Amino acid sequence: MHVVAAMSGGVDSAVAASRMLEAGHEVVGVHLALSQNAATLRESARGCCTIEDAGDARRVADMLGIPFYVWDMAARFSSDVVEDFIAEYAAGRTPNPCLRCNEKIKFTALLDKALALGFDAVATGHYAQIVENPSGARELHRAVDMAKDQSYVLGVLDENQLARSFFPLGDTAKSQIRAEAAAHGFYVAAKPDSHDICFIPDGDTRKWLTDRLGEQAGDIVEVDGTKVGEHAGAYAFTVGQRRGLHLGQPAAGGEPRYVVEVKPGTNTVVVGTRELLGVDAITGDHARWCGPAPEGVVSVGAQVRAHGEEIPATAWADGERVEVRLERRIRGVAPGQSVVLYDGTRVVGSATIAKTSSSRTPTSGPSGAPIGSPA
Repeated sequence: MHVVAAMSGGVDSAVAASRMLEAGHEVVGVHLALSQNAATLRESARGCCTIEDAGDARRVADMLGIPFYVWDMAARFSSDVVEDFIAEYAAGRTPNPCLRCNEKIKFTALLDKALALGFDAVATGHYAQIVENPSGARELHRAVDMAKDQSYVLGVLDENQLARSFFPLGDTAKSQIRAEAAAHGFYVAAKPDSHDICFIPDGDTRKWLTDRLGEQAGDIVEVDGTKVGEHAGAYAFTVGQRRGLHLGQPAAGGEPRYVVEVKPGTNTVVVGTRELLGVDAITGDHARWCGPAPEGVVSVGAQVRAHGEEIPATAWADGERVEVRLERRIRGVAPGQSVVLYDGTRVVGSATIAKTSSSRTPTSGPSGAPIGSPA
């Protein structure tokens, strides 16, 4: 097959490209230029979009003897990922830009361009597995190395995208991947993994958002409406947050306070005790299925964070809407996050969390709506 290997400049994508070549495919390396911000292009910036990274990717391609190109997708990345990130925070939600990047950039914009140019598929260094079921359909499964498993951020891929995707690292532990890179003589064998949000060069999300949305003074209130503090922008807070509240008075009984709701309509941050964070009912929208959509009520595992715990649950779908009921309450689930559903190791699909509640102990905020409901 004629395959585009997406090469970020890290060790994982380097070994992924090498493995595709060793498997007999015709491979062309492609680095995505995603940033329009000079700060994220400089050497030693955080993330995976620096000039240094592009150079590292090119060096690996040269060692492998494969063609290498840089494709400029900065404008598409800005509109589909960065602007979406800003809009979600402004609306009081907590987005995961990695899922949006996979959905809109790596497996839509990149894949579409690759197919238009005559390529058959795209390969990446994600830790996940593609398994062909008895009917011949390709399924997305967890990686063998659970500490590195990235199936959560790939839960937005549909069956057509999976049919054109390769994840050659999913059957191998990360330590072995580094050893394999070293054996090939790749300079990136010991390169640290990228962390944080790639388009925020210093990792300070609050400052980055403030620079774009401006300061918006508002109140911090208890669930009964009692004002206990002030903030410079509700968009800077997320459900479950404890640090950075700077409250001038302790809660009754001395218990720590957490953000339990962000209300963008009134620019209000609602705080309460830890027990108010517990939810076991999730409503999601923007459903994405990695195969056929489930029919009726199904038993699944639900995961709400990239490396979070999988919780036994039941779920049912109605168009793009998904209802999930967890077997037990979990804390700190924010609208805007994604819930990814599993059947064993198989990824069933995902949805963006629209609202949460507790079916066992309903709790009302100052508006009378369940905590976690949109204002």
